[in-house]
Amino acid sequence: MSLPEMSLLKRLTSGVAVAALAVTLAACSDEKKETAAAPDSQQVTTDSAASKPAEPAAMSTEVAQAPAVSPETTQSTPAKAEVPPSEGDVDMAKVLEPGPLPEMAIGEANAPVTIVEYMSMTCPHCARFHNDTFEAIKTKYVDSGKVRFILREFPFDPRAAAAFMLARCAPAEQYFPMISMLFKQQEQWAAAENGREALLQMSKLAGFTQQSFEACLTNQKLLDDVNAVRERGAKEFGIAATPTFIVNGQRYSGEMSVDVMSALIDSKL
Repeated sequence: MSLPEMSLLKRLTSGVAVAALAVTLAACSDEKKETAAAPDSQQVTTDSAASKPAEPAAMSTEVAQAPAVSPETTQSTPAKAEVPPSEGDVDMAKVLEPGPLPEMAIGEANAPVTIVEYMSMTCPHCARFHNDTFEAIKTKYVDSGKVRFILREFPFDPRAAAAFMLARCAPAEQYFPMISMLFKQQEQWAAAENGREALLQMSKLAGFTQQSFEACLTNQKLLDDVNAVRERGAKEFGIAATPTFIVNGQRYSGEMSVDVMSALIDSKL
């Protein structure tokens, strides 16, 4: 975790309690595929049968003895994570062409693997990926120069659009920390009765004032650009759900564990 993010999270956690997600959504798909319009609108095999031990087999007066088992044979080898199947090929050169907004990326520009993630700020699957997987991938692959990671906006609702706008209004070096903070505190604002007020309080902890907050969320061009990123992703690259990852010209959807994404990246190296 970067120093700016640690500083931002420290300020956040001093004033905002972390709340657990009350509802786990089945998927962040295009059931909510309406273009965000107004940032102040509301959203949000069990091993049951234990086998009975077999009775010792008797022959004459001798009881059959089970062979001794060494500790090595009782240890199972952890299953290796499988590379997820691709959902299709995408022209990576076209994906990397400049879009409506400046690219938000970390990692070496010439890294052998480029990952573009399309995400929605109110999607719990995206939050789980960023809370549980992203930092480990960043440490293992981005910081080592193997991966360039790009984040792109794909809001499914006005509240997600508002969160993206606030991240864009923050200083450029604070974009990734702001995204991380909003995902870690997702329930605080995404499911709040008054989402705008919840976002205001969190934004103040990130350095916004009432005036800069209002100026950001009433920036119509910024809202149009955020929606344009979404529309481009849907029309040109087949993005229909979040999170969706484009990795070296192949598309994958759904959150991934550290092991699964590591297996995918390793397959591209």
